[in-house]
Amino acid sequence: MSRKQKIATCLWFDDNAEEAMNFYVSTFKNSKILKLVRYGEGGPGPKGTVMVGTFQLEGQEFMALNGGPQFKFTEAVSLLVTCETQEELDDLWKRLTAGGGAPSQCGWLKDRFGLSWQIVPSALLEMVEGKDGEMPKRAMDAILGMTKIDIEALRRSYAGR
Repeated sequence: MSRKQKIATCLWFDDNAEEAMNFYVSTFKNSKILKLVRYGEGGPGPKGTVMVGTFQLEGQEFMALNGGPQFKFTEAVSLLVTCETQEELDDLWKRLTAGGGAPSQCGWLKDRFGLSWQIVPSALLEMVEGKDGEMPKRAMDAILGMTKIDIEALRRSYAGR
C-alpha cells in the first residue's frame, strides 16, 4: 500500500482476486493495478495464482486477497461512489451489474463478485440533510422507491413537483 494512505480496504476473495481487480480497474477511470504477489512452490494456493494484489480506483488504494471460501461479502460493507451526472451513474450501474451483478434498492447493487456498491448522485447528501424538514423527507421517500437513482426524479421529488 502507499505510504501516503495509512488505512486501506482489503477485499477477501475465494480464488478470483485477479479477475476482480482487472474488472474494477476496467470499470473506473484513473485506476490501475499496482502490484501482484503470486503463490510460489510452497502454496497454499496453486503456483502462479495471485495471493494478494494492490490496486487503485480513482486514487483510492485497495488490497485484494485470495483467501479461500471461508468468508463472503455482505451488505454490511459497501463501497460508496458519488456521481456528478446521470450519464456517469448509468454507466457505472451498467458496468457493475454486468456479468451477474444484482441491483437492489436506493442506489445499491452487488457486482458479480458479491461486493456491494452504492452508486449515488453527489447532490444526494445535500438533499437529505436539508434544513426544510419536508424537502429531505420527500427526497428520502423518492429514493426508497428507486433501484438505480434517477437524479431528475429525485430533484423533482425534493422540490415537491
